[in-house]
Amino acid sequence: MPAAATVLSDVFGFENFRPGQEEIVDAVTRGDNVLAIMPTGGGKSLCFQLPALLREGVTVVISPLIALMRDQVRALRESGVEAGALTSGNTDEETAQVWDALGAGRLKLLYIAPERLGSHAAMGMLRDINVSLIAVDEAHCVSQWGHDFRPDYLRIGELQRALDVPIAAFTATADAETRAEIVQRLFGGLAPQTFLHGFDRPNIHLAFASKDNPRRQILQFAAARKGQSGIVYCGTRAKTETLAKALREDGHSALHYHGGMDPAERRDTEASFQREDGLIVVATVAFGMGVDKPDIRWVAHADLPKSIEAYYQEIGRAGRDGAPAETLTLFGPDDIRLRRSQIDEGLAPPERRAADHARLNALLGLAEALECRRQNLLAYFGETDVTCGKCDLCDTPADVFDGTEAVRKALSAILRTEEWFGSGHLIDILLGNETDRIRERGHDALPTYGVGREYDKRQWQAVFRQMMGHDLVRPNPERHGALTMTDDALPVLRGEQSVWLRRDTIKTASRRPAVKTLVSEEHAPLMSALKAKRRALAEAAKVPAYIIFNDKTLAEMAESRPANLDEMARIGGVGAKKLATYGDAFLEVINGDVQEMHPSRRKIAGRGDATLYDQLLEAQSQLLRGPEGIDKPMSCSASLLAKVASARPRDADNMARLLGDRRAERFGTAFLDVLRDVD
Repeated sequence: MPAAATVLSDVFGFENFRPGQEEIVDAVTRGDNVLAIMPTGGGKSLCFQLPALLREGVTVVISPLIALMRDQVRALRESGVEAGALTSGNTDEETAQVWDALGAGRLKLLYIAPERLGSHAAMGMLRDINVSLIAVDEAHCVSQWGHDFRPDYLRIGELQRALDVPIAAFTATADAETRAEIVQRLFGGLAPQTFLHGFDRPNIHLAFASKDNPRRQILQFAAARKGQSGIVYCGTRAKTETLAKALREDGHSALHYHGGMDPAERRDTEASFQREDGLIVVATVAFGMGVDKPDIRWVAHADLPKSIEAYYQEIGRAGRDGAPAETLTLFGPDDIRLRRSQIDEGLAPPERRAADHARLNALLGLAEALECRRQNLLAYFGETDVTCGKCDLCDTPADVFDGTEAVRKALSAILRTEEWFGSGHLIDILLGNETDRIRERGHDALPTYGVGREYDKRQWQAVFRQMMGHDLVRPNPERHGALTMTDDALPVLRGEQSVWLRRDTIKTASRRPAVKTLVSEEHAPLMSALKAKRRALAEAAKVPAYIIFNDKTLAEMAESRPANLDEMARIGGVGAKKLATYGDAFLEVINGDVQEMHPSRRKIAGRGDATLYDQLLEAQSQLLRGPEGIDKPMSCSASLLAKVASARPRDADNMARLLGDRRAERFGTAFLDVLRDVD
């Protein structure tokens, strides 16, 4: 049985595990029940794919979306792993190939959707195919109160009990409450070995901005990142269409995506985004979990997300390859009103509504943060030892002031109008505006009338928005959105607590320079040529470009410029199968020609045996006509040299058994000297 490190290098093309991966791989390989919470882009998939190759039998992977399953299967096959998926999107030929591989005992990973677990036929099939492990991707979908809840995930525990095999569950989105729910529903309450490897994505820059012509703000942000793949999330279907059109008119390649589209159109958009470089998709949250594209360079929110978990998961789709990525989230008072009303008007029980308000409060606290956003975000997930330097507030510290007096004036206006009005009317009172509405209601006689003239209308709007963000006031859906005070406002009103606010300069994060490209200007032409070759190969194979190689791998090729297959094999992400399939094509782009190499030597390119092979070949060349140079020519075949490099015989007897007497007599001593020098 090969060691995990060997499979990591030979199959997946990586010399080292990412932080936290190795201990999870070891636990899953041993057959422990495992719950692993890892940041998006932290390499969760490898933590069940690699153990599947080390364990006997079939690993069944429960995954929520067909597109996600198909991409992972294609990537595994490109790496030489026998994997398959049984989905409603399969052709008859694809399904037949899966059954053939299962019948022959070749298949190592079988992907299925959770919906299949409701079928008696599927359960019977799983009992018959020697399942040895159940891997659950996106395990937070089992949470009944989560935004990605999938009812069929509740059947996974039943499947585990029926098959009596270990479960390895993975997610990037799980607070303490969700983790407890996963343990209860997937593991029957029995504590699995849990790995919590943090939520930080240090390669992602975080930025928020208050809305000031959101379309213009998004267009500016995209313009600074032209040619990079990105996602824009919108709160409504209509906005996805109008904003995608505006981006196209501004010279971008952009498509819209939402749940109201024809399914075939949605599939076409998903396929285009996976295959094309530099495409922008403007989408509702319907475009989500199945996005497995590693080189998304930015994610923007044109509207405030539903919760801090939703925000974290959506921005996590950027920079999965570990290279720099950026985010921008726009928000305004209308967003806050909408999100509050969605919670209040929902069907959840009171305790759940309270929890949802708390989650929204955490997001609003992040939006209105006065100091480092990363510290605010990760504190919600229980992480306090945080180093940032990659958020807008670390770039430019917030200009804050003691807003206690302004907030008390606003709260007084709310109280004196008996909590029946929205911010527009309240601002008119504070500014002393003589409107018909104010005169009709006698509000020009209130003590608060005209007491806020030190600020203009726009500044007061910022004060009220920040008050909503700090959960001092909430819109009341039963009073048509009128602002009402929360309990947190009382200490401020009584003068017992101060409130610090941010001067709202309506800065746009879009003017921040885009992140640097993956390669320097010197290597950019070669990077473009490598991308063109990748695109051609991907189109011919009808797979997404990153299935061939991701951008990070191409960038390493462009900078290191490997001269041969041995050097190419040392590039991160180039495993043995991909080296054999694509090595020559990319070497030709880099060097203009490719050195011929015997097939036996090609098989061990980049491994330790390759260097040994070359030394044996050199020793053989010196003895081709014997030690005196006068004997009849004799040599070992390339495949025989490869066997010697692999077997590494330690003495003359073993060398003779491998070479035969005649060749051992001529080369045996020299070969043993080479082997001793290597050791």
